[in-house]
Amino acid sequence: MKLTLRLLTLLILAASISSCVSKKKYLELQTKKESELKNANDLLMDCEDERNRYSTDLIEARTSLKYLTEQLTDCKQQRDKQVTQVGDLTVLSQAANQNINKTLEQLEKKDKYIQLLQAAKTKADSINLALAVNLKGVLKEGLDDNDVEIKVDKTVVFINLSDKMLYESGSANLTSRAKEVLGKIAAILDSRREMEVMVEGYTDNKPISNNCISDNWDLSVKRATAVIRVLQNDYKIDPNRLIAAGRGEFNALATNDTEEGRATNRRTRIIILPKLDQFYDLLNPAKAAE
Repeated sequence: MKLTLRLLTLLILAASISSCVSKKKYLELQTKKESELKNANDLLMDCEDERNRYSTDLIEARTSLKYLTEQLTDCKQQRDKQVTQVGDLTVLSQAANQNINKTLEQLEKKDKYIQLLQAAKTKADSINLALAVNLKGVLKEGLDDNDVEIKVDKTVVFINLSDKMLYESGSANLTSRAKEVLGKIAAILDSRREMEVMVEGYTDNKPISNNCISDNWDLSVKRATAVIRVLQNDYKIDPNRLIAAGRGEFNALATNDTEEGRATNRRTRIIILPKLDQFYDLLNPAKAAE
């Protein structure tokens, strides 16, 4: 009985000891696992924090990438625009250079043309001066200074002849003296066949009317044509060179209120001038040098 009790006691003690050992290990194991779990949770939290940081960085990187992409696109557009502008400037520069060259060529041509015109004017002035000198030389003998006046006016030479020397009073009939004077003028005109001759008739303001003449217009025209006919018929001046014009009582040189003034206004003017086609050729650069 005592042995049995002892055995039972030993068994109970052993079981108790065994139970105590198992609980201790369990607690240790539980503590260890809890520590591992805590470490795992801490690691997980660190990973979450790291992931959040990476997510934020990724968003920022994407935002920066988008901004840089937009900047790059804008830079490309600016570059293309500048390339286009440089191309345009190059074209404009070439066009400007061409225009400048054309302008210089035109200015050079104009300068040459101006020089030609100046030379032509100088030549015309010299011819007109020589013509006036010749006319004065052949007309000075036996003529009153009041009956004839020779002048050079710009590009023409004109001769003013008084009506008392040329015409019978109040008519367009020429005197013998007139034909003598016109013969001398015709000799000069014949030596200047490149010139045209315009004959202008003028009157004073006193009205005239008879069976042959209607008014001062009519008288002035008839006097001009009378001179033209003598130059053509008597002295063989080419009629293609002759022009007749009547100015009536207008374009007066002096007042018609005095006898002296009226005498001045009654005149015939012979104008010696370059032919119109020669004048137009003078204005044509292609023919100016000829």
